[in-house]
Amino acid sequence: MKTLIIGGNFAGITAALELKRKLKKEHEVVMIDKSPLFLFIPSLIWVPFGRREVKDISFRKDELLKKKGIEFIQAEALDVDTEKQVVNTTKGAIHYDHLVIATGPKVAFDVAPGVKEYAHYIGTPQGAMKARKALEEFKKDPGPIVIGATQNAGCMGAAYEFLFNTEKWLREQKIRKKVDLYWITPETFLGHFGIDGMTGGESMLKSFMKLFNIHYRTEVGVEEVREDRVILSTGEELPSKFTMLMPPFVGVDFVKNSTGLEATANGYIPVTDDYRHESIPNIWAAGIAVDVKLPFKPGKVPFSSPKTGYPSDETGKIVAENISRIINGKTELKKKAWGKIPGICVMDAGKKEVIILSDTLFKPRKFALMIPNVIYDFSKVLFEKYFLWKTRHGYSMLP
Repeated sequence: MKTLIIGGNFAGITAALELKRKLKKEHEVVMIDKSPLFLFIPSLIWVPFGRREVKDISFRKDELLKKKGIEFIQAEALDVDTEKQVVNTTKGAIHYDHLVIATGPKVAFDVAPGVKEYAHYIGTPQGAMKARKALEEFKKDPGPIVIGATQNAGCMGAAYEFLFNTEKWLREQKIRKKVDLYWITPETFLGHFGIDGMTGGESMLKSFMKLFNIHYRTEVGVEEVREDRVILSTGEELPSKFTMLMPPFVGVDFVKNSTGLEATANGYIPVTDDYRHESIPNIWAAGIAVDVKLPFKPGKVPFSSPKTGYPSDETGKIVAENISRIINGKTELKKKAWGKIPGICVMDAGKKEVIILSDTLFKPRKFALMIPNVIYDFSKVLFEKYFLWKTRHGYSMLP
């Protein structure tokens, strides 16, 4: 029996390690990924400011997987024939008995004219380093900055983090008074985060904006980005010498090229609460590849729900557990809908942080807390160190 996993970051590497741990030598586990590196994506927000280098937040996953008895194939998955149970890759066709799709996202830079050409994106190492270089040039001749998320985006949290880190960096460079700093978001209110907010979140973020003298616009989309300005869906034009935007995520080309996967229009995999494909029983999805239904009514400008590292890790574990149950002849599968996964997040605010905890990601919730820590972002740093340590050593069973 062979399980083939496509994608190897949070969801993919967890699923692979857990499957091998549970089923041991009698089950073959193979991972396909374009990169041999594991990257702790949440810490990319620090790279533009020189607080982290990419090498500090990555390691060779191919070496780890080999030690654990998992085959790693560095290739691009092109499409899948679900009837023949074969994935076609740039290194040939690979058969599977179970297929786990943990491919992460494709970034839709075409959401508005000029986003790709004139706005920075810090969600990749290349993008983060490009932003670092641009900021070094910016401080020689400072001016207005626009940071935020476009229409249909779901990753507002990382943009908020970059905003507050930028504000702190401007003060460190002693140029804050020369910069009008703008925050733009499709959210219906500050701190919605694509999860319908948390108790006290809106008032906390409003106080942050006032404290740091940040101008903000909610319920706006991006009509166009130009070299020196951002044109909003309201018609307002914000001057900008440095722009960073989080565009929407969509499914990767592999999913869209595989008509047999019956994916959604956005390229995500429709699954039941056990992360098994709705109609193809030996195909599973974990992490960003999962289709998540919006738990709230969209406002004037559409936006999505976030797909962060913690639920990606959790869904990887659930998929591994359920495949192992099936192989061991069990019929009852573990179920936990995406919205029922606990909300555990630390939002960095420039060597400050907000700890976000809730019993479920989506409402209704029994409890939801946002705890500000204005002394130091030690929780964010501690989580980074812990996750890199546990993953580097293959301790996938740990929380």
